[in-house]
Amino acid sequence: MTPHVEPDPQAGAAVKAADRAHVFHSWSAQGLIDPLAVAGAEGSYFWDYEGNRYLDFTSGLVYTNVGYQHPKVVAAIQEQAGKLATFAPAFAVEPRSEAARLIAERTPGDLDKIFFTNGGAEAVENAVRMARLHTGRTKLLSAYRSYHGGTHTAINLTGDPRRWPSDSASAGVKHFWAPFLYRSPFYSTDEAEECARALRHLEETIAFEGPQTVAAIILESVPGTAGIMTPPPGYLAGVREICDKYGIVFILDEVMSGFGRTGKWFAAEHFDVVPDLLTFAKGVNSGYVPLGGVAISAKIAATFDQRPYPGGLTYSGHPLACAAAVATIQVMEEEKVVEHAAHIGENVLGPGLRELAERHPSVGDVRGLGVFWALELVKNRETREPLVPYNASGADAAPMAAFAAEAKKNGLWPFVNMNRTHAVPACNVSEAEAKEGLAALDAALTVADRYTV
Repeated sequence: MTPHVEPDPQAGAAVKAADRAHVFHSWSAQGLIDPLAVAGAEGSYFWDYEGNRYLDFTSGLVYTNVGYQHPKVVAAIQEQAGKLATFAPAFAVEPRSEAARLIAERTPGDLDKIFFTNGGAEAVENAVRMARLHTGRTKLLSAYRSYHGGTHTAINLTGDPRRWPSDSASAGVKHFWAPFLYRSPFYSTDEAEECARALRHLEETIAFEGPQTVAAIILESVPGTAGIMTPPPGYLAGVREICDKYGIVFILDEVMSGFGRTGKWFAAEHFDVVPDLLTFAKGVNSGYVPLGGVAISAKIAATFDQRPYPGGLTYSGHPLACAAAVATIQVMEEEKVVEHAAHIGENVLGPGLRELAERHPSVGDVRGLGVFWALELVKNRETREPLVPYNASGADAAPMAAFAAEAKKNGLWPFVNMNRTHAVPACNVSEAEAKEGLAALDAALTVADRYTV
């Protein structure tokens, strides 16, 4: 694949100048960033105005599950714009009804009611509001090493440093340790021990917080930005049992792990667990038009049969976004994208990443499912010291910056967070593209190896 436009550095310079003059970027010190001006994208690639092409191993922000510019999704948006470009959420309109039906068919268990939002953070906000109203309780429990969104309650639920500037300790959130054997907070020696100790820790946390005060426990089925730590067998089922024991609502956040990312429609399917509420966004329509939502169990939906739900959004279930969701789900079915993601993970990415780990001393751990993988980069495999310190910036983050620069030099746009790189291409990435990405990672890891001891 080659760029569909001739290189045009002058146009790129104009885009960049306008961006720097007027766009305020998220999660950034505005004077320290240098955003790339992107001219176009298709499938698993994007390119700049200089004609440089990159294999996107980030899927945008882990959302282009069917790749960029899929013609059937683009056509569905165009067709819907010609028929009914927008309509208020209080009415029944075809794309909203059909999107809800298709999503409900794929969610686990009885999660058959769909509340639409504009994205994942709003989905989390509304899920915890539903839990609080359903239980009459206020307290929320979430894990360290998690990310749930940038809005008020969602950022307080988050268990990484992005929470710190906004955490006033007033959102009713308490954090606990979820299992992560490679950096076990419980000094476990195997997954079974890590699972048992993590569940005991959670139940003890509930006991000391007061079970009657806890409205909900929220977990990412497989944590995403925080490190793609696949939970050990039995953990999510154990959390389900604890929630049932104390009348606590169990929320699974599938904003990143849903819609084929792990080789299942939803990651919860790997663990045979049904939550009370499930949040989604991103892959539901590959991010073509902002859309998220909450899938609601029959028990919680019944709470609002005769009692109004006190929440809503102007663009809830926007027709263009829902048309994109319908087309995306249909494409995923027709092209067997979910099955393909499972195949790529099992036969290409998983083996390829583990082979890289055997040859590169900077790789301490490899973990993942489907097209959802992380490499933990370390200074020393024996001590497991991270390649850069926790939440490093500036000079402290130089080793990861050097790794990322080498990846880009080799035509790969990497996902880098703290001391990790994630391999999260589109769910329909081809075998050849996945191997191209592995080769570029191989070259970039030689740079990371220079910082090992």
